[in-house]
Amino acid sequence: MCRIEKISFAKIVRPMKTTFATALGSKNCATSVIVHVLLEDGQLGTGEVPTSFVVKNETVPAIKTVLAQAREQLIGISIDNYSQIVKSFRQRWPDFHMTVSGLEVALFRAYLAKQKTSEYSYWGGRTDLLETDITIPFILQEDIRNQWLETVIKKGFKKYKVKVSGETAEDIKFVKSINRMLMDGVEDFAIRLDGNQGYTEQSCLKMLDELEREKIKIELFEQPVLRDDYDGLKNLCKRSAVPIIVDETVFSPEDCEKVVNENLAGGVNIKIAKSGIAESREILQIAKDAGLKVMIGCMTETMVGLSTAIYFAMGTGEFDYIDLDSIHFLHHFSRYGDLTITHNTYKIEAGQR
Repeated sequence: MCRIEKISFAKIVRPMKTTFATALGSKNCATSVIVHVLLEDGQLGTGEVPTSFVVKNETVPAIKTVLAQAREQLIGISIDNYSQIVKSFRQRWPDFHMTVSGLEVALFRAYLAKQKTSEYSYWGGRTDLLETDITIPFILQEDIRNQWLETVIKKGFKKYKVKVSGETAEDIKFVKSINRMLMDGVEDFAIRLDGNQGYTEQSCLKMLDELEREKIKIELFEQPVLRDDYDGLKNLCKRSAVPIIVDETVFSPEDCEKVVNENLAGGVNIKIAKSGIAESREILQIAKDAGLKVMIGCMTETMVGLSTAIYFAMGTGEFDYIDLDSIHFLHHFSRYGDLTITHNTYKIEAGQR
């Protein structure tokens, strides 16, 4: 038996290369709380709790308060029992999904270190190469937007997730402008839309109809309406030719069951940052069993948190859409542990798995 000896956490702030703007807000820095779990044998696990427009209650002070209370219950227990404790934390702090998830990742990694097992192997080691899309934030300043587009086009990205605001006329103009640039600079590209809850059912359909008239092909539309607008989601799934993918609607397996049972979406975006290890795995299974498409996504995380999702996607090989681009908004090295970051891909070299 190996006990948890110490848990520490600290705020970090990283400047972003461009403004990250969505229907919910904008920011120029990525702010997170990094969590360290130290075992009595010296093994260490690290996790990350990002902050987000989506869960405004999880501020840095609130995150630290919850982590301090959780620490009191964790110090001295066997790391083998961490998963049951995490379940109790989700019941105790039901509105702190990301805080509990970041702590769970740190505990999970400490546990794997004790077992001398890599995350990649733990998830199945299915593929050693992963290609991600890149986000185009909702930036109306044309020079700033074009500079970001030029940068990511040069890096070889093929799939572009475009943030839209919910203001239909403005969004149509925005997407048309991006489509023109991509047609001039990229062969065989795909555009994905992310509404971040900014639309209504009717405005979403109007947007898609107009883009179809303009012959702009859209691969999917992520979370166009409010997370609890279940009627809107259900009707969009019936009426839209473009697949509807839910994000903010699903934080837990119970949320995913509702999506399946009520036919609310064609797919789900799974984020370890919001659902943690155990529940992300459960959500994946529910979605796959129901025949839904699955996306792996991220918040504005550093490689501390993002790497967890990369290993999950690589290891399982189950995801239809890869949206793991947060590190490209930050200044970063080309290597992180056993991962190599090359333009739009992540790779584990043979012999490092």
